[in-house]
Amino acid sequence: MSSLRSSSSVSGRKNNREIRMDDATSAKNEVQNIHVMQGGCEASASEATVLVTILGSCVCTCLCDQEAKVGGMNHFLLPDASFDNSGQLRYGLHAMELLINGVLKLGGRRHRLQAKLFGGAMMNARLGTIGRANAAFALRFLESEGIACTGQSLGGTRARRIRFWPASGRAQQMFLNGDVDLPVEKPEVQIERGAGDVIFF
Repeated sequence: MSSLRSSSSVSGRKNNREIRMDDATSAKNEVQNIHVMQGGCEASASEATVLVTILGSCVCTCLCDQEAKVGGMNHFLLPDASFDNSGQLRYGLHAMELLINGVLKLGGRRHRLQAKLFGGAMMNARLGTIGRANAAFALRFLESEGIACTGQSLGGTRARRIRFWPASGRAQQMFLNGDVDLPVEKPEVQIERGAGDVIFF
């Protein structure tokens, strides 16, 4: 089930995060790499937080209010329920609403929100056009909600690793080679069959 967690409310869970100390004697220099899992959502107002995810056909939205210095990331597997009858909350609409609400709760303002989109690759024939549908949904949603899309890297056939600094809106993308182990994407759908690059912005 999809879930949202703000950085201020998380404690004691280390299974999905990596903590690096730039200065072992000062908590002020602690950097938290929080991994956003499939169907997950994270929001943070901390300048020391980096949100990280790996994408294939899934799409993630990186959302930020740069004036308030708050932001977040979601990771959804399917655009809507027409692709899935499992009843699980992993759809784009739910993920987008969860992300927006999370950022607003941390002090963001809707009219200042800006988004970056990543993912939507066609990883194999079994997943069909899910990646393309995910990307199209995300673009359509942002347009309908009046949220500016200031950057995107969608489609293709390669997986991506995304890092996002929610307080500043900075994003980093790295394309992954085919020999990298990727999380298994399990959209549970029946579809008719029909590295090296780094980007900073």
